[in-house]
Amino acid sequence: MFALSTSWNASKLEGGTEIAREIAQLGFKAIELNFSLTSRMVEDISLYCRKNGIDITSLHNYCPIPDNFKRHEALPDCYSLSSLNEEERKQAVFFTKRSILTAKAIGAKAVVLHSGRVEIQDHTRLLIDLHNKKETRSDKFISIFNSFVEERRVNAGAYVEQVIKSYQELLPIAEDNNIILGVENRFYYREIPAYDEFAVILEHFKSKAICYWHDVGHAFILEKLGFMPDGSLIRRYADRLGGIHLHNIKNLIDHQAPIDGDFDFNTLRPYVKSDTIKTIEMSRHVQARSIRESHTFLKELFGD
Repeated sequence: MFALSTSWNASKLEGGTEIAREIAQLGFKAIELNFSLTSRMVEDISLYCRKNGIDITSLHNYCPIPDNFKRHEALPDCYSLSSLNEEERKQAVFFTKRSILTAKAIGAKAVVLHSGRVEIQDHTRLLIDLHNKKETRSDKFISIFNSFVEERRVNAGAYVEQVIKSYQELLPIAEDNNIILGVENRFYYREIPAYDEFAVILEHFKSKAICYWHDVGHAFILEKLGFMPDGSLIRRYADRLGGIHLHNIKNLIDHQAPIDGDFDFNTLRPYVKSDTIKTIEMSRHVQARSIRESHTFLKELFGD
């Protein structure tokens, strides 16, 4: 079964009932709740889903949004699980625990987590711009790429330790409530975990309550920029795969309809199983027709 993330329509609508109804009208029997929903919106979506036989498969932290944030400000990184500032890290843990308890209350299986970042200047979008100008072999691209990798390597350790500390505090809550924590691969190279850092986290935590959550677009973009080989992330961590965000990529712009883009979804077939939580995560700009066609395409490819 495929879920559609409310990332597609939450920013266009103000009511939870309307958000859920629009997704249901596209033929979906499952929904993922994204990170821009108020407590009232979550309640209304949950009520609509219960009344209409729709599953809420997963929540994207933070859900509901943290107190004192407006919807457009409440990004998954508004508090960082990797922060060296203990007060901020504790706030990140507090609101993540609330997401876990919300997931339990509304019958979801998993909470998708951003694990924070290394606090250095990020150059991912600059490298994307150079890539799209066919300048990946230029001295400028190579210089920026190499210095970016080195600066991240030198500074990452303390931030990864904070992530481990945060997960140690979150794991008992997840286990007690039978909720999976999905450690998502990220778009920006400065974010955590990088390729080898997944191994640090997943080897530290053997619990089935912590899994690898694969985002197709994020992986594809960092592969094309040269940060890791094609297909390497999902191949290396396939045995811990719990969920996947499905979308396509054009000109290194992600969250496009799966039916239209540069990614070959056939490459995922060895890894995506019947019990993998599968979410179609679309930009607000994708048309409803393309989502319907993408849903059909993915069901034919992976089964439903």
